[in-house]
Amino acid sequence: MRKQKQAASERGITTVQMDAATELFFIRHAPVIGDGRMYGRRDVEADCSNAAAFAACHARLPRFDHVYCSPALRCVQTLSALFPGVNPRLVDALWEQDFGAWEGLPYAELPDLGKLDGAELAAFAPENGESFDDLCARVRPVLNFAKPGRTLVMAHAGTIRAALSVALGGVPTALRFDIANLSVTRLSRLSEGVYSINEVNRCT
Repeated sequence: MRKQKQAASERGITTVQMDAATELFFIRHAPVIGDGRMYGRRDVEADCSNAAAFAACHARLPRFDHVYCSPALRCVQTLSALFPGVNPRLVDALWEQDFGAWEGLPYAELPDLGKLDGAELAAFAPENGESFDDLCARVRPVLNFAKPGRTLVMAHAGTIRAALSVALGGVPTALRFDIANLSVTRLSRLSEGVYSINEVNRCT
């Protein structure tokens, strides 16, 4: 197969892309130790105490050629519990959606947005935050520039929905997915911008 070398740089990602099989295994972090308040960019801890769930998840995963991880503490902790000793590549673009002025608010105090269709919801951004459209725009380069082989991506529910939106070619549709903690979503990149969805939200 003809190799196509392409240098790319986006939010700290620089790699060489080739025409070869590229599989991306997205895992959502373990449940957080929550305080009843909104978190996106808040750096809350993960509860990694469920050894059976971690063992079951690990047993169903292949060996990986590359490991990417959100810099969020909850993702780093989950990855460390799942694959001790692995040193991931921390990628800022994998952070959860920034909810701006909503960060830290009790869930009961979050504003009621009323009836919004999918496109309106995807375009909405809290004050000083970002929209789901924004999130999709920063996640897309991670998928396009992932190296050939099997790549583990430890990230967030929003990040995984954003990856699905890229694969589906439609941002609002991806908002309908419920992404469980420690679930696996697997995509294959067939060529730049073209993906197949192999499985979504597989739980242990």
